[in-house]
Amino acid sequence: MTPDTALRTDSLAADGGSAALSWRESGGVYELALAQAPCNELGLALLAGLERFLDEVEASSARAVIIHSTQPGGFCAGADLRGLHAGMAGREAADYLPELRMFIERIHRVMDRLDRLGQTTIGSLHGVCFGGGFELALVCDVLIADRTTRFGFPELRLGIIPCFGGIPRLRREFPNAVVRDLVLTGRTLSAKRAHELGLVSQLVADGAALEVARAAARQVSLFDLEVNRRAKAFIKPQHDAELALERELFLGMAALPALRDALADFVSRTDPQPYLPRAVRPGEAE
Repeated sequence: MTPDTALRTDSLAADGGSAALSWRESGGVYELALAQAPCNELGLALLAGLERFLDEVEASSARAVIIHSTQPGGFCAGADLRGLHAGMAGREAADYLPELRMFIERIHRVMDRLDRLGQTTIGSLHGVCFGGGFELALVCDVLIADRTTRFGFPELRLGIIPCFGGIPRLRREFPNAVVRDLVLTGRTLSAKRAHELGLVSQLVADGAALEVARAAARQVSLFDLEVNRRAKAFIKPQHDAELALERELFLGMAALPALRDALADFVSRTDPQPYLPRAVRPGEAE
């Protein structure tokens, strides 16, 4: 690997146009930029790009990975609900569940790989960090958030639970009372509150998260990769049995009418941010 690897781009964007994500490596640090409009919804395009990225970074001697978003709306709005609706519309559960299981198992493999990377992963966050986007943030080792960031799990309004590994990983970070509050009420956390609770390592000014993440990555790049890998394995426990149970619970819920009804409501909305619950907007809940 050269000291400054050329920009890599994955062009499997859902609209066939701009790239879903891109990455570059310099000085032992990878920067992975999520770049799929409108807000990096996690579907097949981003999933394929993440798999390609992981194939490269796992084989590298880099020491750190920064994950950030180029989208003004935020880090990631969650799962690609429009794509999910299209795959389920007009079909019986017995027909779509095998495909949905394959997708969930595939995205779990990606999240597990990110969670277990030998490199230190640093999430640079702003704006919306909801659902699958929150789950993506939770696989990072260190989170740096600007004051616009909001975290939330609105899945129960869809008749499901977080299904990309979110609950076991949230329980790794928070007491159960906080987990129940976030999952069962759908309330959001401000960046300030997330910092107070210990989820966010550094709370920074609007627009400053990426530069602060770069400074942290430069510090990490001074350390031996194998030493870092062993330290991380010790201080970042995995919960494989709970992750498997979460997948099965989600798939059971996905067979119920509530999910199809909620997705039909979602795709019918004309809100500029339809992924937010109708009764919750940034700034209304802590």
